[in-house]
Amino acid sequence: MSSHRHLRNQGDVLMDVNPLIQIIDDNPTFTTAIRNVLEIEGYRVRVDHEGVAGLTFASFWAPDLVILDLLLPDIDGYEVLKALRAAGRAMPVLILSARCDEAEKVLGFRIGADDFVTKPFSLMELLARIVALLRRSRPGADLNGRDDRAAAVSPDLEIDLSKRTVARHGESIDLAPKEFDLLVALAVRGGAIMSRAELLREVWGHRTEVVTRTVDAHILSLRKKIELDPAEPEIIVTSRQAGYRLALAAPRLVLIGAGVSLATSRKWTVNGR
Repeated sequence: MSSHRHLRNQGDVLMDVNPLIQIIDDNPTFTTAIRNVLEIEGYRVRVDHEGVAGLTFASFWAPDLVILDLLLPDIDGYEVLKALRAAGRAMPVLILSARCDEAEKVLGFRIGADDFVTKPFSLMELLARIVALLRRSRPGADLNGRDDRAAAVSPDLEIDLSKRTVARHGESIDLAPKEFDLLVALAVRGGAIMSRAELLREVWGHRTEVVTRTVDAHILSLRKKIELDPAEPEIIVTSRQAGYRLALAAPRLVLIGAGVSLATSRKWTVNGR
């Protein structure tokens, strides 16, 4: 048994599903290395290279732990942390930063960070801190502000994040896992265009062996299941040479679970407590 594996076993937090760790950092070399180590240890890992995308995912899916860099290309990491706490998200947040000034650390803790690791650092130290933070989180408690009950009911299209189910007019629709993930990725954007490359990153996790046609094929299959007329789609529409988006005039669509509800024709609301 490796030292890493031994550490991981000690840190099991009695969850039926391995903890989901989100990394928000714009350095692909760094995030790939950390992701590989964490996945070897048995964790599920999500990577975002921009603050807004990371905040959106964390707000909806409430991962078990967030590893957050401060220097992001779009918004400051502190702003991501502030927004998460303001939305009622209480998952542990571990800040990674090249900033070593004491005032920076104090600020991070004041706005809700749970730990602060200065770059460079050893992987063993990072793993030990992750284990400690997950152990500290009470298993089975509502630590992440999740509310898996139905937040709203729609007569049109309803997505339940917790149960990973989709229904239209109250009738269940059987989606393949990637079809479901595609639909959620588009729903989270609330009508904004997502390029094929973005969908590949969101749904397939930067897998280089996945080609663009995979996205198109899955969109086609998804339309056949959720559109009344797949030949004239009113929910998932194509933006020529740009990608796909949810039509703002689409039937009312509701996301349920993780404390969040979203209607495509209305504003996005976070049901924080």
